[in-house]
Amino acid sequence: MDSAFQYHKPVTGKQFLGRANEVRIFSNLLTQGENIVIYEPPKTGKKSLVRQAFLQMKSAGQQFLPIELSLLDIRSLRDLTLRLAATALRTAGNGPDDFAQAAQELLAGTHLVFDRARFDACGEVISPSWELDDTDLRAAFLLPYRLGARSGVAHVVVIDEFQNVMLTEDGDQACRILEDIFKTLPGELTGKASYVFLGSQVNAMHAIFGIRRWFWRHAERIRIPAVETKDIMDHVVRGFLATGKVIDRELLLGVCKLFQGNIWYINHFSAICDSLTRGYIMEQTLTDALNDLLAIHEARFIATMNDLTTFQVSLLRAILDGHTRFSSADVIREYALNSSANVRRLKDALCKKEIVTFDENDNPQLLDPLFEYWVRKYYFNMSFE
Repeated sequence: MDSAFQYHKPVTGKQFLGRANEVRIFSNLLTQGENIVIYEPPKTGKKSLVRQAFLQMKSAGQQFLPIELSLLDIRSLRDLTLRLAATALRTAGNGPDDFAQAAQELLAGTHLVFDRARFDACGEVISPSWELDDTDLRAAFLLPYRLGARSGVAHVVVIDEFQNVMLTEDGDQACRILEDIFKTLPGELTGKASYVFLGSQVNAMHAIFGIRRWFWRHAERIRIPAVETKDIMDHVVRGFLATGKVIDRELLLGVCKLFQGNIWYINHFSAICDSLTRGYIMEQTLTDALNDLLAIHEARFIATMNDLTTFQVSLLRAILDGHTRFSSADVIREYALNSSANVRRLKDALCKKEIVTFDENDNPQLLDPLFEYWVRKYYFNMSFE
């Protein structure tokens, strides 16, 4: 039986809270054959939103085939080509004969082939017959469209951790090829597939889609807002009642504030509380649960701080103190930031390490609410209200 507080996997149905408007937008864009990009900090509900939208689309009778893959471990365009082609080709049938026929029809003239011996030995659906090149990568990107046209059912390609394309030897070339496909897609393939780009490294994804503007006007960004505090509180209260426990809503309001509405942290925190008591949840229970949660993540937080230079730590302290004009003479002098040129380098460094992001008005925001709490209270010994 699933816990009332799920944090170990994407959620759908009753466990999915709020964000109905974003689910509706996502579904409408896919129905129109559009591409979508979603980038938010880790554990903010990207996959849950995708799964919930898919569930509702299927319930409404819409026909589509999802192709889901992750670039988490991808470091070369060769690996990207093979993974995308293999994952897509698996939707073409249920056995080697189906895969062989689809590869022969849809990947002719490329170095991507179905090798029966490799399939029998290790289940490999796509094998390289020669060194792979840009033509093969283009064919892999086009394959979902061709599969959609072949089957008459639109394919939806969900690429998780897409920012890792830039860790390959030429991420710009991969983006260039895919963007050209979007621009020049022939009429018979239009609407036969859509791409959904997911990323948990906010600044790296923004560099691709916001600064470099790859896929400009060919991929619509959906932002995921925080779940409404009332919805979170109602969810947590119901979860505790299901196991015979009661929590004061004022205490719960403080929990929502501490975690800044991050439902993943709140679910994990609530699950710990649920395991610590049998009845009324007291403030001490919340304190114990928070300490347990911090113990789980503290090693990661310490490693993050140990990876920062002294200048970077100083800029982080200035951010936590509420400053925004970091290049002003007073801030540079107070935090020993050296110069305005150094401030720019420090801001870039904190962004590349995905600790901080800056909005369109150059206002900073820490990306992890629990890290923000820990670094305030335990690293800098600051008060936390």
